Amino acid sequence: MAYSEDGKHLYLFTGEPAGYFHRGSIYTFAGVHLGRISRGLIRDNVGDTAFFTDGSSGGPLKPVKRLKPLKSFKQLKPLKGLREHRPLKPLDTLTWSLFSGERFFRI
Repeated sequence: MAYSEDGKHLYLFTGEPAGYFHRGSIYTFAGVHLGRISRGLIRDNVGDTAFFTDGSSGGPLKPVKRLKPLKSFKQLKPLKGLREHRPLKPLDTLTWSLFSGERFFRI
C-alpha cells in the first residue's frame, strides 16, 4: 500500500509520492484532503477505515497482514498545492473504506 519513512510524506511501494500529513490529516500533493489519522487508523472523509498501522486500535476487524512488497526508488516529491479546507470530522465507523489501497490516493 503506502509507507512513510519520515512521518511526514507517504509513498506507494512503486516509489510514487502519494501524499503528506498535516495536523492529523492526509492530503495529496495537489492539496486534496483525503482523510484523517487517529489511533493508528487512517480514515477517509466519511469516517471509514482505509488503512491501519501495526499499533492501531479500534476500527473494523483487521485482515491478515501479507508480506510487504519491495520498495522501488522514490520519485521526486511534487510541490505542494494549496490545501483544501479540512471538512468536518465525521463519526468513525466500523467499516472499511471503498477507497482502500492505491485508490485512496487517486480520489
